[in-house]
Amino acid sequence: MNVANKVKHWGDSHHPGILDILRIFLGFFLLLKGCAFLANVNYLERILANQQLTTLSEAAIAFIMFVVVMLHIVGGVLIMLGIYTRAAAIAQLPVVIAAMFVINIFKSPFNTDFYALVITLILLLVFIVIGSGTFSLDRWLEDIKAEKAKH
Repeated sequence: MNVANKVKHWGDSHHPGILDILRIFLGFFLLLKGCAFLANVNYLERILANQQLTTLSEAAIAFIMFVVVMLHIVGGVLIMLGIYTRAAAIAQLPVVIAAMFVINIFKSPFNTDFYALVITLILLLVFIVIGSGTFSLDRWLEDIKAEKAKH
């Protein structure tokens, strides 16, 4: 059994129910963040423009904005529903880590954006290890598959 399967098995067997609530809130937060970026594209464009990414063309910046918005929306829904949770969390990691460097981390001692990013990053790492949990579509689909296998 390789390491990924061992981590998956350990995570599936050590999953307290309270983490399902945290997973749902994390997914909802990411979904809302993606919708907020979609509703206010100028804000996201301004954040990227403030980084003086002069080597990137406008098309490249537009593509980055599209990827960030879609990853947040699709990944948030997947995490919230608990289907392909590990894959969705892994896909979110580059965006969240890049956001830690894109926002000005040292702009003030009480930078709430930075704290939200750190909490999001920690939760993503937790769900990469422990998976989606008991109250998820993954578990529901596994139960249906097991029932069909019995008959």
